[in-house]
Amino acid sequence: MPDDLRLITDMLGRDVEFQFPPKRIVSVVPSQTELLHYLGLEDEVVGITKFCVHPESWFRSKTRVGGTKKLNIDVIRELKPDLIIANKEENEREQIEALAKEFPVWISDMHNIPQALQMIQVVGQLTGREGKANELVDEIVVGFTNLQKATTPKRVAYFIWYNPWMSVGGDTFISNMIQTIGWQNVLKHESRYPEVDLEKLKELNPELVLLSSEPFPFKEKHIAEIKAVLPDADVKLVDGEMFSWYGSRMKEAVGYMSELVK
Repeated sequence: MPDDLRLITDMLGRDVEFQFPPKRIVSVVPSQTELLHYLGLEDEVVGITKFCVHPESWFRSKTRVGGTKKLNIDVIRELKPDLIIANKEENEREQIEALAKEFPVWISDMHNIPQALQMIQVVGQLTGREGKANELVDEIVVGFTNLQKATTPKRVAYFIWYNPWMSVGGDTFISNMIQTIGWQNVLKHESRYPEVDLEKLKELNPELVLLSSEPFPFKEKHIAEIKAVLPDADVKLVDGEMFSWYGSRMKEAVGYMSELVK
């Protein structure tokens, strides 16, 4: 297929003009990097962030362009990308706007599973991997449709950060995952990532507290802190990637969620 100029709208409603198929892709979002690998874009992806740890082979071999919040724009320029794949929440607006003046930048914005599925399909269209992307979406849909949900809607608090303690509001992808498996987020009326001190947590009185492995790596010692104020609550360490990585990781998340709900 000859190269041609395409116009596509990103998830913020921006029109993005780019050469199709892109031959030099920079991904600045870990979960979307993993998706690009799943779609078989080994040669096309030339740059990733230092947090793009999956797959390990790419983490070791691909050029790193800084962190998701602190991109090295000079390194990105040297890579001469014909497409940059970014995310509204994970990347800094000023940096992405600066890059968009020089390169085609497609930006995702995810708050729930349907939007994540849409993102997978569009990334497939962007990269000439539409068939494989659609197959992945079908598998994820079947997986979540057949998922044995929780029989009782446990009241759940999910923490992503420590000092200050930070949880997830109802407009986040993580909260949508909690809801999808049949539980209730005790902070569903809050937005984004609210700070919650342990006194407030005591008032909310969740039955289940989930401590994520990322972005803050919670450990056993943090369970004790929660137990001190909520002695009757069940407190668990969970794999944050399964709750927050939209993309091909959602295929694995189905089995993980099934076990967790049991």
